[in-house]
Order: sequence, then structure tokens, then C-alpha cells
Amino acid sequence: MKKRKVGNLLGLAVLSAVAERPMHPYEMAAVLKERGKDADMPIKWGSLYTVVANLEKHGFLEAVESVKDGGRPERTVYRIAPAGREEFEDWVRELVGTLDREPPRFKAGLSMLGVLGPDQTISRLRERLAQLDERAEAHRAQLEQLRPLMPRLFLIEVEYDLAMTEAEARWVRGFLEELTTGALPGIDAWRRYHETGEFPDDLGEFVER
Repeated sequence: MKKRKVGNLLGLAVLSAVAERPMHPYEMAAVLKERGKDADMPIKWGSLYTVVANLEKHGFLEAVESVKDGGRPERTVYRIAPAGREEFEDWVRELVGTLDREPPRFKAGLSMLGVLGPDQTISRLRERLAQLDERAEAHRAQLEQLRPLMPRLFLIEVEYDLAMTEAEARWVRGFLEELTTGALPGIDAWRRYHETGEFPDDLGEFVER
């Protein structure tokens, strides 16, 4: 992945909004929230204004005008600069076409699973599975609500989130089945290790015979 002048993904979201038309930061936030982008990243006023300022500093946004709306403070309207459109397109190309090597937190936890023992692992995975099912249901509800209002092109990231959540839930269910039935190779050795703290001299105890 490239080291970008503005690497915060909120910057990418801002560029996506302003690529359509000039906007002031308040309108950017409203558009991003309307499209559900706040589910992917926190959209806070302080962060948004900092990102907008950095995008302008590096020539990706240009101030067009300042507008006054009633008694509200003046708001600066920004448009995307040619360099910003180029950066926007290049960033999306990279995100879509380049595999990210950063390991997920869940994978890091799985790599250290031996410290918990089978029983605690079962308990924690059941909690995770409940959360995954809840998240999947939320994604389905979001799609059902937005499909009549928005083109599918603007909803594919929600479809992806749903597919990934369902895939992880299937894997967790399968692993839980192995744990709860005792079918996982080496589960007895794992339990003894957790109870005694003594690692088996023969690693073959963890291997299916």
C-alpha cells in the first residue's frame, strides 16, 4: 500500500462526496451519513474538519466560496481539485486491486487460542457468533431499507459486509461444532495443557491419528 499524503479513510469518503458537487463540511457529513458511511468509519466534526483542511493543504480540495445561512457561522464550500480526482481514483484502484497484508484482530486472537483452553474458547466463540448474527441481521435490514432508494452500485459495500459476516459466522459455527462434540484433533491434549500448564513433549498428541 502506498504512503499517502492524507491516509485517513475519511479523506477518501470526503473525496467521494465532493466528486459529485461542491459542498461545505456540514453537507459532506450529512451525505456520508445518509449513505451509511458512518458504519464504516466514525464521522466526527473535529476529525472531518482536520481531514478537509489536510486535503486542501495538499491540493486535493479547493475552496470555492463562503456562504452564510441565517444566523449560522460562515461555511466554506469546497470542490475537488484535478489532483484530488486523480488521488481519489488511484486510491480506489489500490483498495480494490491490492491485497492488504494487515492481519485482522480476530486472526491474531485465533493464533493464540491455546492459552484459553477449549471451554473458555467455546464460551467466547458463542458470544462472537451471537454478535455476528446480530450484525448480519442489521446489514440485511439496511439493504432492505436502502434498495428502493439507491442504485445497487452504492450498496455493494453493504452486500460485501453481509457476505463476509455470514462467511465468518459459518466458519465459527463449524469450529464450535468440532469443539463441542470433541471432534477437533488434539482437544484432550489442549485441555490438559490448559489445566496443568505443561506443554506435551510429543506434539503428536495434537495431531489426528
